[in-house]
Amino acid sequence: MSPGGRGAAWRRIAELGLAVALAAECVAFAALSPHFLTAENLLNVSLQASITAIIAAGMTFVILTGGIDLSVGSVVAVAGIVATSTLKAGLPPSAGIPLAILAALAFGALSGSIAGLFVTRFRVAPFIVTLALMTVWRGTAFVATEGRPIWELPESFGTLGSGRPLGVPLPSLVMLGVYAAAHVVLLHTRFGRYVLAVGGNAEAARLAGIRTGRVVAGVYVLCGVLSAASGVLLASRMNSGQPNAGMMYELDVIAAVVVGGTSLSGGRGSIAGTFLGAMLIAVLRNGLNLLNVNSYVQQVVVGVVILLAVLADTTRKR
Repeated sequence: MSPGGRGAAWRRIAELGLAVALAAECVAFAALSPHFLTAENLLNVSLQASITAIIAAGMTFVILTGGIDLSVGSVVAVAGIVATSTLKAGLPPSAGIPLAILAALAFGALSGSIAGLFVTRFRVAPFIVTLALMTVWRGTAFVATEGRPIWELPESFGTLGSGRPLGVPLPSLVMLGVYAAAHVVLLHTRFGRYVLAVGGNAEAARLAGIRTGRVVAGVYVLCGVLSAASGVLLASRMNSGQPNAGMMYELDVIAAVVVGGTSLSGGRGSIAGTFLGAMLIAVLRNGLNLLNVNSYVQQVVVGVVILLAVLADTTRKR
C-alpha cells in the first residue's frame, strides 16, 4: 500500500473509532439521564460545542504543520470587542453589523499574520510567539474596555448567536459550514496538500518547491480568522463584548484536535476527526452536567481524556 493509501486508511480507522466512542458515550449518558436524548438537549450540545469547534477547525491546520496557537482565546475576546465597539459607532444595524463582522475578521487575520511572521521569518518557536500574543491580546482587551463589558447593542446583532433558522441554532449551522469547507480545503486543494506535506517533512517539502513559509503563515491567518468569527458569535450570544471572553478556550480547542487524532508533531490528522473530537468533549461535558458532576471533577475527566489521546498518538508513532 502506498504512503498516501496508508494515510487514508489510518484516517478512516481513526474516524471510525471516534464515531464508535461518541456513540458509546451517548448510549451511556442516555441510560444514566432521561434528559440527555431530548432534541433540545442535543441542539444545546451542538450550540455549546460550536464556538470552540469552529476555532478547532483552524487549529487543526496549524497543528498539521507541526505548530500550535495559544492565542485563540484572547483573539476571541478582542474580536468580540472590535465587533461590539464598531456597532457602538452609531451606524444603522444594516451597515453596522456587516462592518463589525469584517472589522473583527480583519483583526483575526492581523493576529494570524503577526504569528506567522514571527514563526516563519524570525524563526521563533510557535509556542513562544502565540503565548506572547495570548498575553498581549488579553491585556489589550482589558485596556481597551477598562475591564468593563460593552453593552446596549442593536437587538438584531443577537440573531447571529441566538437565531434558530428551522429550529437549529445558527452557530451550529455556521460550524457545519466551516467543517464542510475545511474538509474540502484540506483534502481537495493544493493548499491542503501543502499543509500535510509541510507537517510531514518540512525540508522535503521545501526541496520539492513548496513555499513552506507561506503555507505556515497561511494556517496561522486561517486560525486567526476562525477565532475572530467565533468571537463575533460569542459576543452576539452574550449580547456584549467581554474582555474576559474566551478564557482558557485554547485548552478546549487543542483538546478537540488531539482527541480527534491529529498528531501534535504534524503531518497526520483530519478535519472530520477534529469535529468528532469536539463533539466527544461537548457530549462529555453535557452528560456530566446532567449528572450534576462537580465542575472541578469535570476538568479532571477532560484532562484524563486528553492524556489518553496523547498516549494513543505516541503509541501510534512507535
